[in-house]
Amino acid sequence: MQAIIEGCRAGSIPAEVVVVVSDVASAPALERARSFGVEGVFVDPNRFAGRREFDRAVLRALEERRVDLVLLAGFMRILGPEFVRAFRGRMMNIHPSLLPAFPGLEAQRQALEYGVKYSGCTVHFVDEGVDTGPIILQAVVPVSEDDTAETLAERILAEEHRIYPEAVRLYAEGRLAVEGRRVRVLAGSGGRRSD
Repeated sequence: MQAIIEGCRAGSIPAEVVVVVSDVASAPALERARSFGVEGVFVDPNRFAGRREFDRAVLRALEERRVDLVLLAGFMRILGPEFVRAFRGRMMNIHPSLLPAFPGLEAQRQALEYGVKYSGCTVHFVDEGVDTGPIILQAVVPVSEDDTAETLAERILAEEHRIYPEAVRLYAEGRLAVEGRRVRVLAGSGGRRSD
């Protein structure tokens, strides 16, 4: 989140972050957003009868602020089909593996247990599945013999901070075209604005 806010501020991403939403009141992201002058909103999942009502509350918060692009980062809830439909092609997620390998939780541990020589991270559009949407960008990170889940995660995080802002920039410039499962990066600028 911070890398994207900083990219917007520096002008390398032609967009503006207008709100950060969390389902955890004490999430550091909320305070960090506020320190940049970005509105931080806590939506308490315990106030709602179920996921659908929670999703609708988050959806309202985003629609009220005229958000064009939703970026998931550390948001550990699966969003329902109604939410996904509302932002189809306008919602991205970052995942700490080279999808489709190791979706879901603890991707770094899964990679180490499987014995892979390379891991990495993936930015993808969100669909109704878990880490199954069309892939926008990926970065490869070699796995060392002495890696732990923590050391591998640290190196992957550095790549996440590089490729997530890049994916947002491409979207904001109107340079991403989804064709089935494939995302093509177009040359030039289409001029789309992203929030």
